[in-house]
Formats: sequence, structure tokens, C-alpha cells
Amino acid sequence: MTSFSAPKGTFDTLPPDSATFLAVRDALTAPLRRSGYGYIETPVFEDTALFARGVGESTDVVSKEMYTFDDRGGRSLTLRPELTAGLMRAFIEHKLYAGQLPVKLYAVGSNFRYERPQAGRYRHFTQVDMEALGVDDPALDAEVVALGVAGFAELGLTNYELQLTSLGDANCRPQYREKLQEFLAGLDLDEETRRRAAINPLRVLDDKRPEVAAQLTAAPLMVDHLCDDCQKHYDEVREHLTNLGITWKEAPRLVRGLDYYTKTTYEFVHNGLGAQSAIGGGGRYDGLSKELGGPDVSGIGYAVGVDRTLLAMRAEGLVGEPAPRVSAFVVPLGDEARRRGLQILTELRAEGVSSDFAFGGKGLKGAMKAADRSGARYAIVLGERDLAEGAAQLKDLTTAEQRAVPLTDLARTVKELLS
Repeated sequence: MTSFSAPKGTFDTLPPDSATFLAVRDALTAPLRRSGYGYIETPVFEDTALFARGVGESTDVVSKEMYTFDDRGGRSLTLRPELTAGLMRAFIEHKLYAGQLPVKLYAVGSNFRYERPQAGRYRHFTQVDMEALGVDDPALDAEVVALGVAGFAELGLTNYELQLTSLGDANCRPQYREKLQEFLAGLDLDEETRRRAAINPLRVLDDKRPEVAAQLTAAPLMVDHLCDDCQKHYDEVREHLTNLGITWKEAPRLVRGLDYYTKTTYEFVHNGLGAQSAIGGGGRYDGLSKELGGPDVSGIGYAVGVDRTLLAMRAEGLVGEPAPRVSAFVVPLGDEARRRGLQILTELRAEGVSSDFAFGGKGLKGAMKAADRSGARYAIVLGERDLAEGAAQLKDLTTAEQRAVPLTDLARTVKELLS
């Protein structure tokens, strides 16, 4: 018979390690929940044109990496390669801009890109994404960056660097674009790179090939050609970050992999991950809403890779043994004990005690082995004699101490012992 395995470049997140994955995800979203960001969930596939227009035709994401298909109605759809475009589509479609601004949203979800699989880079990956839409305020930029920092602080991450720059706006970038294209025209570049320079010359600055990078050392930089408004905006963002005690490294050559960024742009880079060092990043995208048919309002946000962050935590030795699945394990001996044991299980869970049960009619030896494997602190052994006495044997699996506890007090007693 044919056997199946996960597609190349994807992976399964399995217990017990999945508990750590969930803990990382929840820690990254905790600062957002505390800051008034509301959860949003969008389809895992969208109209292909949404990403082509929103992410940018010249990006590798659109030109090389998207999973695109025609559905049965002949519509071209694409598995989302990132979350921002879909969130902006929802913002426009549901007229969220008509209410209080900024609109603060966050999402957690899978994304898909056809890339060469390697450590830290997969074809299926999970991101925490946040967006603050409708207000252009340097203080908001600083809040967004600070929330990213707060998420890493929740996890204890320290060996990372915030890289920061400004990519200007529609007022100053066209003049800079001309200067950069003039510079690139004098370099020894292959035809594909020249085509990229004609569409979006900033993409060339992101070229990691040594033969190209060596020619870019004297390239003009956007941060040196900002208009007065963009310069003022960038100065105020940095002033706010300083006041918040957040340090950064100026990164004038930073070019994110998506075309919609303007003004404040940044990336979180971890020093223990090698070539795939980025664990998150984002920036302002003041023209994206208008580009997608919505009102001309601004936005800023970031995305953090849950998988990448977990790798960073492993690099810093922050991932220990997974927490036990349950705290209590019910071991019934006999048919009547099984019936009463299921009731006890329900009572424990109602008290907030994570609990499991020796299913399958195991004997005492097999049931106690199952209790040990579960990681539970306490086993609740219930036999016919115990039932007759209205009690259960409560065994501490770390000390082997055991005592009888009345059934009427059992759930409360276990809860108090665990607290």
C-alpha cells in the first residue's frame, strides 16, 4: 500500500514539543492582547492579484515563491505567503476604517512559500502578525517596535539585534530611485538583476551574492535622501525608542522582502541562527490601503516567525523539557470504579485540574505505568474497597506517599495540593 509523508519543506508539530510551540505563540501575542489589539482571522487563500499588487510584482515572493492555482470556477487563488495583505483586504472590505483609529489587529496563522528548504526556512511556516492602521504617528511606530521587543522579553530572548532604517515615502523615494538606478546602470550586473533594478532598484540592495554585494559599497542610500517630513518622522521614532530604553543598530541597507514598506522599517536579527538570522520584522506601509482599492490611510505592523523564534530560543538554551500533559491521573480498578472514576475525572477538570484516565481496561500495573508516562504529579487509585468506604487513594508520584481522601473532598484537595 502507498504510504504518505508530509510534503517536502513542511513539518508536523507533535506532542510533547507542540506544547512549547503553543507557549511561544502565546507569549508573542500576550503583549498585543494587553495593548488593545483585537484578533482577526482571514482565509488561508486569497485572490492572486491581492498579493501581486500588495506584496509587489518585483519581489521573489510573488515572482518565484507563491503557491498559485485555479479553482474549479477558473479563479486564480494563492495560498497566502504573508498575512498583511489579507488583513488589509479585510480592513477595506469591512470598512473598519470608518470607526475609531488606529484599528489595532493581530493574527496568527500559517503561510506558504516555495523556497529551498533549509534550517530555519520552510515552505510552510507560522507567523504572529500585528497591524495598527489609520494613523501616521511616530509614537505609534515606537509602540509597535516596543511590542515586538516585549514579545521576545516574555520568552527571555536576549541575543538578538533590532536593525532600523527609513525607506522614505512617495515624496522623496522617486528622486532617490533615479539616483540609485543611475548608479546601478554603471555596474556589471546580469540581465535578471538589471530587470529587477528597472522595476524596483531597492531590491538590488538586498542581493546577497558576493559578486553583486562587492559592487554596492558606494551605492547611494535612501536614509541619506529623506525629505524633511520623513527625516523628522524618523528622528521622532528614534527619540521615542530611546525614551523607552530600546536600543537598535542603524541599517541603511535594510530592504525587507516585500515592496509595500515606507518610512520606518526594521528587522529583528538573532545572532545564533546563521544565515537565516531574521526572526521577525516589519515597518510602515502608508500606500498599501490605497493600492488595494481602499482609503488613503497609513499603517504599520510586523510579523514574527513562531518557528524561527523557537529556533532562537533553542540557540539560547531557553527550551527545557516540555511541561507534563496533566497533573492528575485516575486509575480505576473494576467496572464500578471505572463508572465512578469518569465522574471524578469530570469533577477534577471542572476544578481546573488537568487530568487523564486509564482507558482501555488496564490492570493496576499497566495503569500506573500510564500514569507515570503522563507526567502527572498525582495518581488517584480507585478500587472496590475504596468505593465502599467513599474514598480514593491519592498517591504522590514523585514521593510515593499515599493516603485515603474522601471522594467528596477529592477534587478540591488535589487542586489545593497543586496550588
